[in-house]
Amino acid sequence: MANTPLPAYVQTQKTGSAVVTAAVGNIGTNAPTNLVALGDAAGVNGALVTKITAMPRATVTASSLLLYTSKDNGASYNLVDSELMPAYTMAVTTAIPETAFGNISPSTPLRLEAGERLYVGSQVLLAAGIQFRSEGANF
Repeated sequence: MANTPLPAYVQTQKTGSAVVTAAVGNIGTNAPTNLVALGDAAGVNGALVTKITAMPRATVTASSLLLYTSKDNGASYNLVDSELMPAYTMAVTTAIPETAFGNISPSTPLRLEAGERLYVGSQVLLAAGIQFRSEGANF
């Protein structure tokens, strides 16, 4: 993209969805295992992510949720955020709790460069899965 003196405005709304079932391994490296892509890569002018949430799809113990980015289509990853999903027992008489990544919001968005992609994972295995969702926009 060539530089321009004009401000960049949001061009398209962008959402992402992913289900994580396996526990992430090799967290202490740039090559963790069992990550899942959260939607498509950022557009040619980059993107802003304004919200990321996760919900368990079954009874779950307290779980560390992980957010990574990759600038090389998953060849290497960088850990950028983490949240703790509280333990929850699935029941028809309770709401399923939503865990939000608190560092990411409309007032403090996560900025992605062109082609950069988000990946998510959990440090705790949950066979039924943890459902992640992202919201944002491409420039």
